[in-house]
Amino acid sequence: MICYYNHLLAPLVGVHFPIAKPSVLRAENPMASDLSSDNSVFRGVSSSPPIRRRDLVFVVNPRGANGRTGKEWKKLLPYLQSRLGSDCNICESLTSGPSHAIDITREAIREGADAVIAVGGDGTLHEVVNGFFWDGKPVANQKTKAVHSTALGLIPLGTGSDFARTLGWKNDPCEAIERIAKGVRSQIDVGVISREGEGSHYFINVADIHLSAKAGYYASRYKKFGNLCYVIGALQAFMGHRNQDLRIKENEGEWQTCSQVTALCVGNAKYFGGGMKITPNADPRSGSFEVVILQDFKWYDFLLKLHKLYNGTHLSVKNVTSRNVYTIEVDDISGSGSIFIQSDGEHLGFLPRKLSILPAAIEMIC
Repeated sequence: MICYYNHLLAPLVGVHFPIAKPSVLRAENPMASDLSSDNSVFRGVSSSPPIRRRDLVFVVNPRGANGRTGKEWKKLLPYLQSRLGSDCNICESLTSGPSHAIDITREAIREGADAVIAVGGDGTLHEVVNGFFWDGKPVANQKTKAVHSTALGLIPLGTGSDFARTLGWKNDPCEAIERIAKGVRSQIDVGVISREGEGSHYFINVADIHLSAKAGYYASRYKKFGNLCYVIGALQAFMGHRNQDLRIKENEGEWQTCSQVTALCVGNAKYFGGGMKITPNADPRSGSFEVVILQDFKWYDFLLKLHKLYNGTHLSVKNVTSRNVYTIEVDDISGSGSIFIQSDGEHLGFLPRKLSILPAAIEMIC
């Protein structure tokens, strides 16, 4: 069974999305009752099969990778239905803009979905992960007495699939479907970023501060160039860049000064920026972050040591340090409010911020 729903409404946090046009939904087989609420975005024809089928919600960004994600997804659908359709109820949810995947995910979890699968790159995965939480707490199934939690899944189709690299996965959607078919789950950690007076933000891959975050901010403007966008972003970020003294507090300890910081990276996973192995010892099942700090780097240091950053051998380079932490607070000593921070390639604003690990926060289909 597969249902199609193209989200035409603007995202609204914490509410249901009614179907504006019933003809948009086409159910080839009846949907499981878990996802058939009258006010649900996943509404279909209600029926209770004799054997419980898994309810899978695929969250697709059709505009990802300059529209390539949408085209590849359409080609993949026949295989996905033939492989999973006999055992699963398949719901396709297309995102209509920024943060829409967050709302889709929250709705799916509340409706009791067995899994929400991010289809696309690290940006879509990032939003789906944030959809697992609401107001600082995990989203709960509100429909039935839960016998399972909603799992996270991934079919990498976007510009960058850095989290998939950490898990040793190829950028092969057919392999991803096989993982989903098997349904083996593993608990993974999630990072949470907070700031006094603001809501929490979650990440699954890498959060970074200063130059690399600024480069990511600029790179987002050049997504049409594929992975080359990261190079363009880095070059633009270097223009007028200055290393800065930062204050850091690790594991609720004392504040300490970290001088002339070029970039500070907090890794729940290993890769960012289109394949750069920036936190090479990070493991999303370890219960801690790896923090890598680059200090007093000049523009030519990046050119000369770029290969080490990509293959993960930069920890032996002068002015590069690494440590494992459970929490880290970072602040700008100058108080300028101009030090960038991003997570999973998404711009979050500026320092100060506190980053904490949430061990085994989500079950992922691995």
